[in-house]
Amino acid sequence: MPIILSRLVRTFYIKVSSLDWSVVIGVALLHFVISWLALRWLDGGEVSNSDIFWYFYLTTATTVGYGDFSPTTAAGRLITTLWIMPGGIGLFTTIIAKAIQAFTDGWRKKVRGLGSYENLEGHIVILGWQGARTRSMVEHIRGDASAAQTEIVLCTAKEIENPIPDEVKFVRDISLNSADILRRAGLAHADKVIALGSDDNETLAAALGAGAANPKAHLVAYFQQKSFAGLLKAHCPQAECNVSLTIELMVRSAQDPGSSRVQNQLLSTLQGPTQFSMRVPDSVGRLSYGALFSAFKNRHDATIFGVAASRLGDDLILNAPNDHPVQPGSLLYFMAAARITSGDIDWPALAGATAA
Repeated sequence: MPIILSRLVRTFYIKVSSLDWSVVIGVALLHFVISWLALRWLDGGEVSNSDIFWYFYLTTATTVGYGDFSPTTAAGRLITTLWIMPGGIGLFTTIIAKAIQAFTDGWRKKVRGLGSYENLEGHIVILGWQGARTRSMVEHIRGDASAAQTEIVLCTAKEIENPIPDEVKFVRDISLNSADILRRAGLAHADKVIALGSDDNETLAAALGAGAANPKAHLVAYFQQKSFAGLLKAHCPQAECNVSLTIELMVRSAQDPGSSRVQNQLLSTLQGPTQFSMRVPDSVGRLSYGALFSAFKNRHDATIFGVAASRLGDDLILNAPNDHPVQPGSLLYFMAAARITSGDIDWPALAGATAA
């Protein structure tokens, strides 16, 4: 008899666990109601009272069985043994198993890149996984204190699982510019997008797709050949294109030994002073480059080395003259140990010093 009962419970478990959640919950409620009605009809004791039966049912189904309430008749004990116990225990274990399976499936789905992050806002999307290069990119993003807590969504067309699950969310599809991968990456609400494909063709396709999906995001792309950068700029004027400077850096290191370490430290958020930028508020009055240079150095131990009127135009001026006017909305490029925001600057004092 116990062997037969065990097989029945196992068969019941397998059948029910393969059903939809709505069916499982419906079966559980039906079993609960039938069990209660059967005890009221066959037993009629205290355990069949509505305010006690739910407690008796749950302790029986979870195999806790405190024993403080139990059927008082042979018929009640029979229905409990043959119907309530096997059915309740089977349903309870099924619900627990389905809950664990749902959690595991959801986790595995995200690890495999099949999840969706459409609800994210203000995050960073990286289009392309290039092994150590992309891993280093993530490290440098996290190295900037202002972006340490920013969500990063990594997208790839490669058949891999999330390579850095502790650092990024992961989305995978057949191509980097497919509508599905851009949608699941939440690109429409992203703040920044970085395109780095396996070659210039993939980078261009990914960047064009991203630019169409979110024209307001700051789009950055890396190319080996300048011609691809020109193509992207022609279709996405808001894009910022980085073209390989390997040859230029090699020549500079040859002519001025040690130049490579200057470039590495300026661009790295992981060691020493780093290059940052800041936008001058629109409410600020007349300023001069010299006054800004002195204030940044004396008050924040930072060094301004460039100013530009626009974000992506060809108007960058490095080492500007002291009397060079700095207009509201201009971009300041400076070197500092940590990022300085516009809120850290006493702009009225600077404007007063310039006027004086």
